[in-house]
Amino acid sequence: MSKSAKLHFNGSEYDIPVVKGTENEIALDISNLRSQSGLITLDKGFKNTGSTKSAITFLNGEEGVLRYRGYSIENLSSKSNFLEVSYLLIYGELPTTEILDSFAKEISSHTLVHEDVKSILDGFPSRAHPMGVLSSLVSSLTAFYPKSLDPNRSAEEINGTIIRLIAKLPTLAAWSYKNRMRQPVMYPNNNLNYTGNFLHMMFGLPTSESQIDPIIAKALDKLLILHADHEQNCSASTVRIVGSSHASLYASVSAGIAALWGPLHGGANQAVIEMLEDIKDQGGDINKFINKAKDKKDPFRLMGFGHRVYKNFDPRAKIIKQAADDVLGQLGINDPVLDIAMKLEDVALNDDYFKSRGLYPNVDFYSGIIYRALGIPTDMFTVMFALGRLPGWIAQWKEMRENNEPIGRPRQVYVGNNHREYIDISKR
Repeated sequence: MSKSAKLHFNGSEYDIPVVKGTENEIALDISNLRSQSGLITLDKGFKNTGSTKSAITFLNGEEGVLRYRGYSIENLSSKSNFLEVSYLLIYGELPTTEILDSFAKEISSHTLVHEDVKSILDGFPSRAHPMGVLSSLVSSLTAFYPKSLDPNRSAEEINGTIIRLIAKLPTLAAWSYKNRMRQPVMYPNNNLNYTGNFLHMMFGLPTSESQIDPIIAKALDKLLILHADHEQNCSASTVRIVGSSHASLYASVSAGIAALWGPLHGGANQAVIEMLEDIKDQGGDINKFINKAKDKKDPFRLMGFGHRVYKNFDPRAKIIKQAADDVLGQLGINDPVLDIAMKLEDVALNDDYFKSRGLYPNVDFYSGIIYRALGIPTDMFTVMFALGRLPGWIAQWKEMRENNEPIGRPRQVYVGNNHREYIDISKR
């Protein structure tokens, strides 16, 4: 393979270095293109632009492959747990039993938040969206830990910030839910594991490990693992570019939560349930909406089907489908909205129109079903996504800082007016 590509422009030739990744991904390194030629590239949405070299997550959308630090998502979701995967993403290797126990113990000792956080929480109206509340509360942690603002902190101090954030996000997430419900907050119970503690703060149960339904606990843990990282997506890129200014981890993750909030990103599972409720409210005629989805002239789109990255299938969806079936079977829920979801799933998996276009149910479809079955309100779905995505954001921020990456500063192609003389207001 050639070590460079040639760019011919306006009578001149420029060498563009070729970069090859460990999974044989090929990239053209245009880092010096502007200084050499005065040219920039235009790539709306950065769909074809590599912003960094990363060793965290490998994603191949054409073949449906997702790996964290080289480990397949299928292996991790069946054999690991969320805290172990979090350690893997952040520190690069799977921990030993002793290291994992120490990691979990450190986290459990930092789950409480300062009492003044409740004063901030009380300032939000009950109608405030939990994602807005969560983003604000995470950002507020800089006030309680001002040393986190120092970009020259030691690795040990940075690790303390990482531990605190992993420990406190479930507390802040659950409290954002309690604010929405106008219920008193629940304090952490550190005798419970990570997901059990979160369920305790959300719903008041369980109070001991034996009270955790193993099927529900397993499904929730799988969901968190499946959402833990997804390469350079909108929110991960946001965390990295905010962190590139040497903003604190709290500020960077707060920005990532805001990016995740949008319906084209983390809000997609919320959009799935809202679509299903709309179908129910309009009579529940599945065939009517299937036909609308097939009609290119109709603006209706089935939410939770297909994926902009996975062109064949979403490997996470295969894993979580079984968990969704298990949860629904365990809880025995009679819900017309979930009945519609199952009918849509059957059509998408068997209809040639959807199969030929790769429009299979994705992870957002199944996660929305599970969250609804567990009694989690629709506007909390994206908060659950943020809880899972946290270790990925931390890993991305940590890698960017350790690699001393420069501040993010995209270019543009200006298409506005040329120079104009100012006209006095009396003459306009």
